[in-house]
Amino acid sequence: MKIQARAKLNLTLDVLGRRPDGYHEMRMIMQSVELADTLDLAFNNTGELRVSTNLHFLPNNEKNLAAQAALRWWAAQGEPPRGLDITIDKHIPVCAGMAGGSSDAAAVLQALNVIEDRRRSPEMVARVGELVGSDVPYCVLGGTALAEGRGEIITPLPSLPKCWVVLCKPEFSISTPALFAKIDSVKLRCRPDTQGAIAALEAGDLAGVARRMYNVFEDALPERQHARVNDIKNALIQCGALGASMSGTGPTAFGLFSNESLAQEAQERLLEFSGDVFLTRTV
Repeated sequence: MKIQARAKLNLTLDVLGRRPDGYHEMRMIMQSVELADTLDLAFNNTGELRVSTNLHFLPNNEKNLAAQAALRWWAAQGEPPRGLDITIDKHIPVCAGMAGGSSDAAAVLQALNVIEDRRRSPEMVARVGELVGSDVPYCVLGGTALAEGRGEIITPLPSLPKCWVVLCKPEFSISTPALFAKIDSVKLRCRPDTQGAIAALEAGDLAGVARRMYNVFEDALPERQHARVNDIKNALIQCGALGASMSGTGPTAFGLFSNESLAQEAQERLLEFSGDVFLTRTV
């Protein structure tokens, strides 16, 4: 089976504090976009679980979230692992705050549910995904949704009006554990208006959502990285974006556009920055 694994963006991201279990309480609006990895799954007769990708530095064993997802799936069915080849054609940037690995894991769960004719509901598949990673349940369900708890409590929201998205992942990566460790001691400049963004979604108000986008992890970035993300956001706004923000723990910054030609101009402008630039659409 061939299946796509779509990237996600955080329209808002708020960290409410540290929980007794050591995780952080999150509240954020997630959004799927057309940018996606492509996965091919095929059973084999060797009994081995094998992963291959077009990026040589990614793990090809059980350290890959796609392989972990397959193992969790069979464990949840009370069955032993099967021989499976998972081939991943990566397009979502790695370590970019767009849940590339989690999305691949979600795609494996969705594919196995179909291939093995399990007929589990999306919600049941998402619960298995929770055992793989906090972003996986959302990646199973996709669309526009509110994520709470560690990110695993998903509430569907009215769809974001279709729009164009320009993304820029700078040349550096960000340590997610380091940002989570730092966020507790950082004085946040502001918090996203998540409730206002939900009201804007209910009203079908794209500009209203875009105005309310914010990610508190921007305040925890090291100074140089913070400046670069701000430069990208400012360039997006100057090119006509309705709003711009950072996704996840970064460093990808993105802008929402209601006009395709403005989005194309922004894509050209951002090529001046070193890094990966994409023009995509919401799903």
